[in-house]
Amino acid sequence: MSTIVSVTTEYYRIPLPELMEDAKHGLHTHFEVPIVKIATDDDRVGVGYTYTGGFGGESIAKLIDKELKHILLGKDPACVESIWDQMNWGIHYVARGGLASFAIAACDIALWDLRAKKAGEPLYKLLGGHSNKVKCYGGAIDLNYPLEKLLANNQRYLDMGLKAVKIKLGQKTLAEDIARIKAVRELIGPDVTFMVDANMSWSVEKAIKGAKLMAPYDILFLEEPTIPEDYEGYGRIAREGSIAVAAGENLRTPMEFQHMMQYGHVDFPQPDASNVGGITGWLKVAAISQVNNLTVSTHGMQELHVSLLAALPNAGYLEMHSFPIDQYTTRPLVIDPEDGMAVAPEEPGIGVTFDWEKLAPYKVEF
Repeated sequence: MSTIVSVTTEYYRIPLPELMEDAKHGLHTHFEVPIVKIATDDDRVGVGYTYTGGFGGESIAKLIDKELKHILLGKDPACVESIWDQMNWGIHYVARGGLASFAIAACDIALWDLRAKKAGEPLYKLLGGHSNKVKCYGGAIDLNYPLEKLLANNQRYLDMGLKAVKIKLGQKTLAEDIARIKAVRELIGPDVTFMVDANMSWSVEKAIKGAKLMAPYDILFLEEPTIPEDYEGYGRIAREGSIAVAAGENLRTPMEFQHMMQYGHVDFPQPDASNVGGITGWLKVAAISQVNNLTVSTHGMQELHVSLLAALPNAGYLEMHSFPIDQYTTRPLVIDPEDGMAVAPEEPGIGVTFDWEKLAPYKVEF
């Protein structure tokens, strides 16, 4: 048995290489990466992290440092699921879901890093090792891109070998959105998988209308057409729009996913380990999805999610996101150009090793 002897929290605020925009969150200028280092009395260190689109990261770091640290200290790090439960119940009265799910995620991922390193296994093998490759799509935050740039960016994905792409919707009119869909479909051809994402910006009625208008363009799924709490609305969009829907990046607990599947409608659940309570929470969503005969796709965090999806028999698509966390690691996401699939890392641990020298200029004291 080992014991957790220190919990160190760091906070990084990193500028994006260019302004990025979606329909609900507006312009993104930065992304934030709170990082947790959990050390044990046998001289092992696990590293975990979460991320945001530019807001709330400092509060997450403070929640870890002021509250969760005291739950972790003195615990046996091998008891990952028990500690996850203790963290959730330790702060649930003031922070159920929301910031708590991000903060717990960073700590939980660090514990899984310790577990996998001790086992001497890469994460995907520790979790079942179904495959070392997963399907992957390019998903830019591209609502503000002029059409020429939108097409050039998707051509870049094709040149990388990707066999699937996704674009943002939410222009001033549906006609503009449909024109962009048409142009991208013409660029990528009939054999490339095509998804779209409205970022919660539509009413149910507008989503149904939009779904019908995009029917000729063979869309795999319409992501987050409306607010995540409207389970009934999601059901209507899928039925009346005759389209598959995806959702999950704004659900914060496994129970919320259960409710979306039971009372609403989602064809492509998209848990994000950074905001659903880490790897432990993500695995709970994956299990619920499998029971409901659904594949699991992901949102963001491609450098970690590639290993989680690679472990699953019900793996869907990995999103290659515009927040380039992996560019600040020693192993950015690897795409096999022959088949366009993402390759899981083989190193023991979670497979995410930060390049501390690259990160250093963006560290912020809190």
